Amino acid sequence: MSDPNEQPIRLNLGCNTDVRPDWLNVDIIDYGGNEIIDLNSYPWPFENDRFERISASHVLEHLGNFNAVVNELWRISKPGALIEVRVPFFLSTKYYSEPDHRIPFGIRSFDSYENLDGRKLKFYEQWKLTGRTNYESPARFDVVKRFHFSNFKILSWLDHLINLEPVIFERFFAAFLTPEEVVFELRVVKSSDDKPAGPSSYPNT
Repeated sequence: MSDPNEQPIRLNLGCNTDVRPDWLNVDIIDYGGNEIIDLNSYPWPFENDRFERISASHVLEHLGNFNAVVNELWRISKPGALIEVRVPFFLSTKYYSEPDHRIPFGIRSFDSYENLDGRKLKFYEQWKLTGRTNYESPARFDVVKRFHFSNFKILSWLDHLINLEPVIFERFFAAFLTPEEVVFELRVVKSSDDKPAGPSSYPNT
């Protein structure tokens, strides 16, 4: 295996057959042109503050420890890095029809790691001030989140409707009008004083 800490500075996590030029492509088996890494083994073999951009499309739901994954994503990212996450919505057949899926995702899955500085919280977000479950993790992100209803173009107009208030939609309507995916854009918030958590602090590892 080549040194994964050499260039490039963009990481395609769980690449499957989407092996991209000028990216570091990683998966657990060999698809040709990717590095073979077990993402359920921590820490991941990358330096701190390594990547400016990370793509994680339909991979996080296969992993076993969400807190460890979030901490590793934050640790290996540079301050201000962009992490793009696509996962199946937990009520969708894309989630529950795949036996290898282990972590269910909803629209609020990253809320416990959301940067709240300067945020005016909505009435249904007040719980974030006292009730977040992140095991005192230093990882935090500016979070943009949305549903993707379907890959059928004729239904694409529904994306606008269900994302007007996605948290309300999920709570009251998603069981009847079920999106396929949840999409997150995570902007890494990190200062020089922040110290990454180590694997010994990850619960259940």
